[in-house]
Order: sequence, then structure tokens, then C-alpha cells
Amino acid sequence: SHVTSAYSSCVAKCRRAVAAKASKPTLPSSYTLPEVWAGDPSSMGGTFGAVNQPTAGARFVAPLPVGKKPLQIYSLGTPNGQKVTIMLYECLLDDKFDSWEINIGQLHQFSSGFVDVNPNSKIPALTDADGPGGNNVNVFETGSILLYLAEKTGKFIPTDPVKRIECMNWLMWNMGTAPYLGQFGHFYKYAPVHIEYG
Repeated sequence: SHVTSAYSSCVAKCRRAVAAKASKPTLPSSYTLPEVWAGDPSSMGGTFGAVNQPTAGARFVAPLPVGKKPLQIYSLGTPNGQKVTIMLYECLLDDKFDSWEINIGQLHQFSSGFVDVNPNSKIPALTDADGPGGNNVNVFETGSILLYLAEKTGKFIPTDPVKRIECMNWLMWNMGTAPYLGQFGHFYKYAPVHIEYG
């Protein structure tokens, strides 16, 4: 049947993924954790090894683009970026925002303009020229943006205190759990060295 065929295909994919993982290098038994990380971060290898640095702040000067609409979203099609974009549409704000790509593979999140909006250099980030009291506000972290948009529009957030608590429970669960799923994906697929603990 169609279901059996889909299941068999999924099992075969999983087996291929496990076999591919087994062929990647692992840490030597003599490896010891350094007290202070030193050296060029690009020497870490892997898809995102060069992104990590022991410092914070802008790495180069470049302004962010700004459109004519009150909301500006700076993001990429990652799971968190998708959550915020979906929320903008579900809150019926599709005619109120401009969307700008921040290519994390090209380190755009470290531009001076982006760091001014989010000092943590993580996507997504949002600016609202029509924030509380008509002020321009910066909003970062996915959960914070989702909550901000819900409160701004009065959608997807209960007014009943008990239901609001339940809503916050699930939002916080998502914010606390999703990063671990992302880390699993990183260590399973992108890390240059695979260790069982990772």
C-alpha cells in the first residue's frame, strides 16, 4: 500500500543517514578540553565553524535596508524565521511589513546595522516604527517577537488570565525546546566531528 511504501522509504532514509554519520570522524581519545579557546574560529571546521567567536558586537559596518512600511523583519527561512513570518501573515499584517534577508551563512547578522537591532546577532529581528506610544522599537528573539505581535494585534493571545497562562506555557515550551532540536540537527548533519554525546 501507499502507507507501507512511504514507511519503507522513511526507514531506508534513516538507515542511510545513520551510515553516513558513522563514516564521519570522531574526537581522538587523547582530546582534552582547553581552559581557554584560542586560535582562528574558522579552524573549527564544519558549515558554521567560522561563525563562532569569543567576542560580541559588529564585525563590519553596513546599514540595514529599511522599507516604507512600519514593520521591518530581518530574517532568513530558518524555522524561527518562518515562525515570525507566518505570525505576521496570520495577524493580517501582510501589508504592514517589509522583509529583508539576513544571510547567516554570509555573516550578515554581524553587520553594525543588524547588531544595532539585535546585539546578540541572531535572526529573526524586528523593528516597529509604530511601537507603543508611537515609538520606534526593536524586538528580537522569536518568542519575544511572537508575543509582541500577538499583543500588538490582539490575536492568538487569550484575554482570560487562565487561558493566557496556558498560552504562555506553550510559548515558553517552544522557546526552551526548539533550540535543542536545532542543536540535534546541527550535530547530526553539520558538525565536522560527530560524537555520541553531541
